[in-house]
Amino acid sequence: MSLSCSRHNPLACIVPPYMLRVLALRGDPATAQMARGLLADDALLRRDRAAQTSPASELHAVLPPVDPDICCPDRRIHDGEFRAALPGRLVRAEGDAPSGIPDADMAYDSAGQVFSLFAEEYGRNSLDGRGMPLIATVQHRRNYANAFWDGRQMAYGTGDGTIFRTFLELSVIGHEMAHGVIQHSGGLIYENQSGALNEHVADVFGALSQQRVLGQQVHEADWLIGRGILGPGVNGRALRSMKAPGTAYSDDLLGQDPQPWHMDHFVTTTDDNGGVHINSGIPNHAFYLFCSYLGGRSWDLPGQIWYRTLQRINNPMASFSDWADATLRSAADLSGSGSQPQQMLRRAWKLVGIAV
Repeated sequence: MSLSCSRHNPLACIVPPYMLRVLALRGDPATAQMARGLLADDALLRRDRAAQTSPASELHAVLPPVDPDICCPDRRIHDGEFRAALPGRLVRAEGDAPSGIPDADMAYDSAGQVFSLFAEEYGRNSLDGRGMPLIATVQHRRNYANAFWDGRQMAYGTGDGTIFRTFLELSVIGHEMAHGVIQHSGGLIYENQSGALNEHVADVFGALSQQRVLGQQVHEADWLIGRGILGPGVNGRALRSMKAPGTAYSDDLLGQDPQPWHMDHFVTTTDDNGGVHINSGIPNHAFYLFCSYLGGRSWDLPGQIWYRTLQRINNPMASFSDWADATLRSAADLSGSGSQPQQMLRRAWKLVGIAV
């Protein structure tokens, strides 16, 4: 399987290009070469990049009902053996004993946990809603410093050991698998505000996957995406913070986390498909605020509102305001018009500069 890109199945990488550009400029020769290589791949794969969508005939089809008690994942984990070809050698299929390859067994367990979130909480049978196999490749390429969903499967590098130590972390895995759910839910065009919403929704379900496995209440969670994947010498905790966008890292090499939390600081740029990884901090923070106001478990009502909105918005070019308005409609459907949750949600959007 090649890494070719089309407008319907673009590569969705966890490490944003703005971080790679800094590494290319500031890194030592080996680090800079690594970053330039990743940027070159990214540029080719982003050509003519737009929506991650299902065929038009599937967008409005009713998904079959799911019984979470009998709904089971179909996991297929491959060892890339540090090569570029995908998917690689199958090392653990559904129901198999542990492979003995730590990365493969981590990917297997985590895929099951993300599958469980969508099946048991939201009634969805796998990423496409119809039981598609969960295909993943670990040990993709040698020292590959990224993880991605390519429209058909997940792939995880091992990192370079210095800047990135691993990509097998549950919020990252949940993020990448959520890109598959987004793709098969009508998609959000991967540029500008709709692209930032694409990244935001993936972050939301990455965070919810982790919090659910840990059994955390809203106030107990760290709300970090990619906690622990940065290398030991990097001054940072994660790739992104939903609780406090712009604070995930502050490092001599990587620079300062550029994510804004409010529309006053929205970044207008042609880089990163119009800042899709940067400006996602704004809706990320709104979701965090909403969950904080409600308390309890984020994957309950907040997750249900976000999942319902993803299924019903029917607007691949949605702006932040469009999305916010749609979440309020979902909140009304689930908790009542004028209910306290709906009022708290409106307040959360207002506090990040989005009036609805």
